[in-house]
Amino acid sequence: MTQTLASTPSPAAATFPGLARTRRLLRAVAVLACLPYLALKVAWIAGSRVGIPEGSVLLDHRVTMVLANGLTLLLDSCLIVLALMLTRPWGLRVPAWPLAFPVWVAGGLLAPIMAGFPLQLLTRAFGGDTATASGTGRDAFLHPWVFVVVYTGFIVQGLALGALFVLYARDRWGHLWRGRVWELPTGVVRAPYQAVALAAAVLASFPLAVRLYWACGGTAGLGAGDRTGDFRALEGMHVAFLLAAVVGTLLLAFRRARVLPVTVPLASAWVCSGAAACWGGWLLLAALMPADDPTDRPAPLMMLAYAGQMTVGLLLASVGAHFLARRSATARRLP
Repeated sequence: MTQTLASTPSPAAATFPGLARTRRLLRAVAVLACLPYLALKVAWIAGSRVGIPEGSVLLDHRVTMVLANGLTLLLDSCLIVLALMLTRPWGLRVPAWPLAFPVWVAGGLLAPIMAGFPLQLLTRAFGGDTATASGTGRDAFLHPWVFVVVYTGFIVQGLALGALFVLYARDRWGHLWRGRVWELPTGVVRAPYQAVALAAAVLASFPLAVRLYWACGGTAGLGAGDRTGDFRALEGMHVAFLLAAVVGTLLLAFRRARVLPVTVPLASAWVCSGAAACWGGWLLLAALMPADDPTDRPAPLMMLAYAGQMTVGLLLASVGAHFLARRSATARRLP
């Protein structure tokens, strides 16, 4: 792909009025929502056990815990940088892809949390069983209040950052997704990328089938701690995200559902491909972490499902990136 998203601000962006009150408020909310999580991570790296009960598996591997907390500390710190980038005038001069990629990653990581945590609470409210232990008689690895604080913060971060990006993208790139699908020019997605979209849809059948099987109560490939009601609910959620990513991308690639606004399949492809790729990769990384007990090691089926989901998400994202690049190139040629 030789085209790139136009990094020159659109006419709407050129008249960016500075920081409106709404943008300032959303930025403050996003930054403040990061602080509890960052404080916990710094405390754990420094050796504090706040929120970690005695006997937690997190205490078994000090070096691994420091590295993992350092990585997640860095990731959440990037949200503060993004919030500034999306609300300061200099953010309009940032090249498109170095901005779009971290926003895609952030959205992909946060969207399933924003949907999944309320889903877990709802499952528990209706009497669903939960995984409070590792399944081997060990104590829970974190106190319950930690999950409430952390996931509530993630939900607020996602809402604030998502609103900021919508405002920013509307000002800078809104011309790329105006109109309805039937108005898209023929060949907006070239044949090689249409083939990529079809290949991704075929490859998605495996992780979709496996995770749907788990959502329906199947246990093959699962540890004892995964056979719970809230795990099954989350598996159903991941199935929905992956399916939405495939459908949204195919609609764009082949100009189907032509009466829909372009924003509908594009938003579905953008957010859900990020969720599929980022959470597939994150769960795969977690599955590769060392385990002292051989029974705690993930089964090959789980590893393959996560790797397949990550691969599908990346393939679908490449089609979406090609679509935006082509639209941008077309916009630059217009008088």
